Amino acid sequence: MTELRNRMHEAMVLRGFSLRTRESYLACVRALAKYYGQSPDVLDGRAIQAYLLYLIAERKLAYASVNQASCAFRFLFGTVLRRSGVRFDIPMAKVPKRLPQILSREEVARLIDAGTTLRGRALLCATYAAGLRVSEVCALQLADIESAPDRMCLKVRQGKGGQDRYTLLSPRLLDTLRRYWRDQRPRTWLFPNRSCTAPIDINTAQRIYCAARDAAGIAREGGIHSLRHAFATHLIEAGVDLPTVQRLLGHGHISTTMRYVHLARTRLTGTPSPLELLKPPLH
Repeated sequence: MTELRNRMHEAMVLRGFSLRTRESYLACVRALAKYYGQSPDVLDGRAIQAYLLYLIAERKLAYASVNQASCAFRFLFGTVLRRSGVRFDIPMAKVPKRLPQILSREEVARLIDAGTTLRGRALLCATYAAGLRVSEVCALQLADIESAPDRMCLKVRQGKGGQDRYTLLSPRLLDTLRRYWRDQRPRTWLFPNRSCTAPIDINTAQRIYCAARDAAGIAREGGIHSLRHAFATHLIEAGVDLPTVQRLLGHGHISTTMRYVHLARTRLTGTPSPLELLKPPLH
């Protein structure tokens, strides 16, 4: 499986797949090989279809997980092995669209304060204040902090889609990061792992968030990405225009950003119900 893994990895690197996508696709292929006890390149379309049905019917995986596995197998057979004749009859499942949990400003403040360490509070603060994805906050480097008075911003390296961008660096966040730096003295990565040889693991960042969420008494719904949702929604509630929010979030299409308009409470609470417009008043 090593040679096949290397071929698949190289093909994804050449096509600019993100690190998380590469890891996820390879994990799907490893699970397939383990299930059948043989290299995936000897399998046919029926075997792949049977495995996908196993994931749906027996493992009862979420739609997104099954879709990801299906995409990984299509890439393996169609691009890496060039076996276009291998087809799966299972269509991409429709992922139910659910509204994300939107934390209030008061809840965000409580959550950040509930962090048990200065590093944890700084990480949560940076995630919310800059609207970062968990992979982006984990990958922050000291060199990404531009604190000159005329250029207060954070550089996000290789965000989703392999795009660099700049986002907000508020004075309050800068003060928090400075206090954290004086205490911890990180060298390259802003939030390094314990050995300081690599950035903090995404799972560790999620655990920091969940621990603070539970300590703050906030409902167990969603992970650290909830802070990014709150960032976007709170900006819109404050009157920031959609194109600006789009650039700060790094969205490729404005339609992705527009969903936060529906989540902004000021847009809901300020809109009268048509019942109030009826004349004469109902009794």
